[in-house]
Amino acid sequence: MPNLFVFLTLFIGLFVGNKMGGIFGIIFGIIIDLTIGNSIGFTSVFLGIIGLLGEYFDKNFSKDSRVTIILMVAGSTILYEIAVYLVKIFAGGADPEILTFALTLFVEIIFGTLLIIIFYPIIRKLGYYIEDSFKGKKILTRYF
Repeated sequence: MPNLFVFLTLFIGLFVGNKMGGIFGIIFGIIIDLTIGNSIGFTSVFLGIIGLLGEYFDKNFSKDSRVTIILMVAGSTILYEIAVYLVKIFAGGADPEILTFALTLFVEIIFGTLLIIIFYPIIRKLGYYIEDSFKGKKILTRYF
C-alpha cells in the first residue's frame, strides 16, 4: 500500500510551491504521528523535506511528462521509506529485515506507479488549476 501522503505532499510542493509543500508536509506528518506513530516529529520532518523537494522539482523539471512525474513519485517514495526505516532501526530499536523492506518498497513503488499512470490526467488538470489560483499570473497590463 503506497503512502498517499507522500504523493499528496509532493504534488502540493510541485504545483503550489512557495514553501507550501513543506508546510503541508509538516502538517500531514504531525497528523500521521499523532494517529499512528510511535514518536512525534520524524514523519513530519521527512514529509516536509518531500514537500520542499516537490518545489525543487517544479523549478527544474517538466510537469507535463508522465514519465518525469512517475520518476519523481518513485524517488520521493524511496527517499521517504528509507528515511523512516532507518529511524525505526536506529531510534526505535527495530530489527533490520532488509529483504522484507526491499519487497515492501518494491510493491509500494509499483502500486504508486500504477496510480500515477491511471490518475495522471486528473492530477495534472487539478494541479494546474490550483497552481493558477496560488501562483496566478499577476501582470500589470499598463506597462505593455
